[in-house]
Amino acid sequence: MAQYFEVHPRNPQRRALNQAAEILRQDGLVVYPTDSCFALGCRVGNKDGLERIRAIRHLDQHHHFTLVCRNFSELGQLVTVNNTIFRAVKAATPGSYTFILPATKEVPRRLLHPRKKTVGVRIPDHVTAQALLDTLDEPLLSSTLLLPDQREPMDDGWDIKQRLDRSVDAVIDSGDCGTEPTTVVDFSGDEPEIVRYGAGDPSLFE
Repeated sequence: MAQYFEVHPRNPQRRALNQAAEILRQDGLVVYPTDSCFALGCRVGNKDGLERIRAIRHLDQHHHFTLVCRNFSELGQLVTVNNTIFRAVKAATPGSYTFILPATKEVPRRLLHPRKKTVGVRIPDHVTAQALLDTLDEPLLSSTLLLPDQREPMDDGWDIKQRLDRSVDAVIDSGDCGTEPTTVVDFSGDEPEIVRYGAGDPSLFE
């Protein structure tokens, strides 16, 4: 059964975060809130966690997973960013955006798009998500919690706990965090391309 951590939205309890981070360190799979709906998350090196996310969401090998980072310095270790892209991404972070960029050698090959060798990265503007990342002290491999039989992501932490009780190891709930996924901007081509319109203002990249 999944552990359920109900935390304060502005001052999440350190004890709960420590417990959730330890579950992640033990190669667990956790549901946690972000600035654009709940997400599934595990450590970047957790092969089993990756396959569990694929199974829960029914994802194929071409799905772009997202590496969720605390700050731009951490993001810069995972993807290649030239000066123009640096300025564009820096202006929009933290925020409800996912950026698709060429990955560095720090990213395991199994996480990359098989043809493009790219990966998604983002920096959430959410107190609980940032607190969890700080506690874990490393990025999270993540994917939006959108189940294959649903049109919108689930938005109630206790409902998620009941639905995924045997599929995940913990659920962190700090209240409503919306049902609109991130705006996804692909920087792997000659020009930025918005491949999904979502919670982030797309006009910055149009």
